[in-house]
Amino acid sequence: MVLTHDVLVIGAGLAGMRAALEARRKGVDVAVLSKVHPVRSHSTQAQGGINAALGEDDSWEKHSFDTVKGSDFLGDQDSIEIFCKEAPGDIIELEHMGTVFGREEDGRIAQRPFGGAAFPRTCYVADITGQVLLHVLHEQILQAGVRVYEEWFATSLIVEDGVCRGALAMEIRSGQLQAFSAKVVIMATGGLGRVYEPSTNSLISTGDGQALAYRAGAALMDTEFVQYHPTALRNGILMTEGARGEGGYLLNSKGERFMEKYAPKMIELASRDVVSRAEQTEIDEGRGVNGFILLDLRHLGREKILERLPQIHELAMDIAGVDSIEEPIPIRPSMHYFMGGIKTDVDGATLLPGLYASGECACVTVHGANRLGGNSLLETVVFGRRSGAAAAEYAGGVPAGNVSEALVSQEGDRIKAVLDRSDSGDSVARIRMEMGETMNRYVGMFRNEEGLNTAVAKIAELKERYKRVGVHDRSRVFNTSLLFHLELGNMLDLAEAMAFAPLHRKESRGAQFRVDYPQRDDEEWLKHVLVRYTPEGPSLDYSPVTITRWQPERRVY
Repeated sequence: MVLTHDVLVIGAGLAGMRAALEARRKGVDVAVLSKVHPVRSHSTQAQGGINAALGEDDSWEKHSFDTVKGSDFLGDQDSIEIFCKEAPGDIIELEHMGTVFGREEDGRIAQRPFGGAAFPRTCYVADITGQVLLHVLHEQILQAGVRVYEEWFATSLIVEDGVCRGALAMEIRSGQLQAFSAKVVIMATGGLGRVYEPSTNSLISTGDGQALAYRAGAALMDTEFVQYHPTALRNGILMTEGARGEGGYLLNSKGERFMEKYAPKMIELASRDVVSRAEQTEIDEGRGVNGFILLDLRHLGREKILERLPQIHELAMDIAGVDSIEEPIPIRPSMHYFMGGIKTDVDGATLLPGLYASGECACVTVHGANRLGGNSLLETVVFGRRSGAAAAEYAGGVPAGNVSEALVSQEGDRIKAVLDRSDSGDSVARIRMEMGETMNRYVGMFRNEEGLNTAVAKIAELKERYKRVGVHDRSRVFNTSLLFHLELGNMLDLAEAMAFAPLHRKESRGAQFRVDYPQRDDEEWLKHVLVRYTPEGPSLDYSPVTITRWQPERRVY
C-alpha cells in the first residue's frame, strides 16, 4: 500500500512544522514525517533567540547590512533583503500563536544584543527560545489537522522522469518499509553536526535530508562553510551566545578580556567566526586554561543569571560542576552549524523539480560564509513559511504520481543486504568516530591543502570500510543499530563533499580560514561553490553571488 499526500514534509523541527502549517493553510493535504517526536527535534536546542528589526532605531535595512557583513559578503543580498524585511511580521505572528517572549517594562518584546549586530534585535524566551517555539508550532500543526508520522526514517527520495514524486521511509517501530507518494516533498531535516566530533548538535543531526537530496540530483552549495560556536562545554554542550549578549566576558589564563585585541569595537560580540578563531589562538599560544577559555558571568549577579540564563546555569552545574554565579565556566569552540545545504531559491525550490527545502538543511543563501547568531531560528520561520506556501501552489498544478513497486522492492533489498552482511570486525561506531575526528582536525577552523587532502583520503578509506560493515542486531523492531548504519552512510557522503569543496576554494572567508591562503580574494572567489553527486565522487560547479546594494568591503568588528 502506498500512502498518498499532496505535500510531504520530511523533518519536524521549526522549518518543517512552519512549512507544513503554511501549506495546510493553503488547503492542501499535508503530512510531516520525522525520525523523532516533533518536540524532540534539534530546534529545541536553540537557546539564545530569534532576530528581527523591531526597535525604534533599528530597520530591516540595518539588519540586512549586518547579515551581509556577517556573511563576509558571500550571502545573496536579494535573499537577505526578503529575509530581514519579512522578519518583524513573522515574530509578531509567533507572538500571536502563543510564544511568550521576554518583555520590557513597557510591554514591548525585549531584545538582547547578539554577535555581529549593530543593534539589540534578538527576541528571546530566557535561554530556551527554540524549545518554546517548537512547542508553539507543534500545537499549531495539530490544530490545523496536519498528519504526523513520528519515528519514521526516510531512506531515499522517489524520483521518476527527473521529478521528485515522494519518499521511501522505514517505520522505526516495526522496521516496515513504506512508500509515500506526494506531489511535492519539502526537505526540512536540519543540520549535520554529527559529521564532526565534538559538536553542539543533537545526536539526531546526521544530515539525512541533505544526503537524500544530494544523491537524488539536487545540488549542495557552500559546503566549505562550517561554523564553530565560541562557547561550548568540553563535550560540545552549548553555552548560548545570549550569555555574552547579556554582558558575559571571555577571559584567558591571565584574566584578560582578550577579545579587545581581536575585535576592539565589538569585543565579545564580534561575529562567531572571529571569536572562535580568537579563542583557539589564545589556547594554541598557551594562554588557555587547561585547553579552555573562561566564560565569566559573575558580574551579572545571581538575579540576572537565574532570570535570563537559567538553563546555562543549570548545564554548567550539571556538566562542568561549575556554579556560574560564583566562578567562570570553562568553554571552547565546537562545531555548531552548517552554512551550506541544498541549493534553493527564495521560495525553497531546489534544482530537482518537485523537491523544496527549508531551514538548516537548505542554502538560500542568507548566511554566506558565516551566520549571525539569532538568524538561524529566523531562517526556519521565514523560509519555512515561504516554502510551505510555494509547495502548496506547486502541488495544485501537478497530477499525483504513481510509485513503482520495483523501487520499494529495490530499497528493501538494499536494507536487507545490510542486515545480512557478515561481521567484518569493523563497526559503525568506530567509523563514525574516525570520521568526526578527521573532520574536526582537518576541516575545522584552520585548514590547509595538506590537511584537506588528508581528510579527502581518509573519508574515501572510511567509505570503503563502510561498504563492508554490518550490524549485530538482525531484528526489525526498533533496530537502532540499523538506523545508525543508515545515518553513517548519509554522513560519509556529506563529509566527502564538505572536505572536497574547501580544497578548491583557495582563500579565507568567514568560517573558512585557509592558513595557506589567509586573505579574502573577491576577484577570484566572490562566488558560490556547488557540489553535485556522481558515483565517482563529487563534481564542482559555481554560481554567482547576488549583490543588490552593498559592495564587498573589509570586514572588521
